[in-house]
Amino acid sequence: MTTSPAPWAHRPVEVGLVGAGPWARAMHARMLATGPETRLAAVWARRTEAAEQTAAPYAAPVAHSFEELLDRCEAVAFAVPPAVQAELAPLAAKKGKALLLEKPLGPDLAAARRVADAVAETGVVSQLVLTKRYHPATRAFLTAARRLDITGARSCYLHGAFLGGDFATGWRLEQGALLDLGPHLLDLLDAAIGPITAIRSSGDSRRWTELTLDHENGAVSQASLSGAVNVSRPITRVELFGSEPDLSYDTAGIDHEECWPVLRQEFAAAVRTNTAPELDAARGLYLQELIEQALNN
Repeated sequence: MTTSPAPWAHRPVEVGLVGAGPWARAMHARMLATGPETRLAAVWARRTEAAEQTAAPYAAPVAHSFEELLDRCEAVAFAVPPAVQAELAPLAAKKGKALLLEKPLGPDLAAARRVADAVAETGVVSQLVLTKRYHPATRAFLTAARRLDITGARSCYLHGAFLGGDFATGWRLEQGALLDLGPHLLDLLDAAIGPITAIRSSGDSRRWTELTLDHENGAVSQASLSGAVNVSRPITRVELFGSEPDLSYDTAGIDHEECWPVLRQEFAAAVRTNTAPELDAARGLYLQELIEQALNN
């Protein structure tokens, strides 16, 4: 027996892309143009040449201003530094555009709150690109974790992108792993174990950071973060311990290409049904509040 597509699936969501850097080219543009749930309606970047290079493989138009981009689309995807996203996302929300947001929401808590407040005030749909959360293996791990009585956990997110290359960008080198990698790992620990009630940090976020997290259910977790270590591949690992056999999650076997269709489908569904997903701007603000707490403890 076959099922008919949802009514909204017959009309792709017209998404405008802000940004034309490596992440915009490698992920956002390709994902949005692939469809069929979305269509890459236009690309805008402050460097027109870069926007043209990003749009060309998909025969997408180039907008010559942010305002023109907004006129061409019904949703906006951001692939820009946090400060730029925090500046432009509220403007898009006030124009009634759904938002596909990167983490962190902004360069600091005040900027992140402005984004989340604009979403709440306008009622537009928002969704976070927390890549790993859209993979079936991650979802299976979280489902299993929520059945456990967890006492403690160890985790890490390590890579060497800050040592050089396309992702050794200004804001990452200045702010370090806590702002860049922290949202991913904090989200996983919070979702797997339970709400985080307190967080303490030590180390240097530009080199290596250690976090200790207290959870609402009494569990304690540890998290190690670094973007400046020479590892052969990025490592994201979570180990949960308690009265039952331990449960582990490791991205070593994950193909991140499997995340993009799920992300695209769920964003389109959220826009067409006007339903806020779990990973929305409010979630992004919560994660940034945790980061702010870590920075001050």
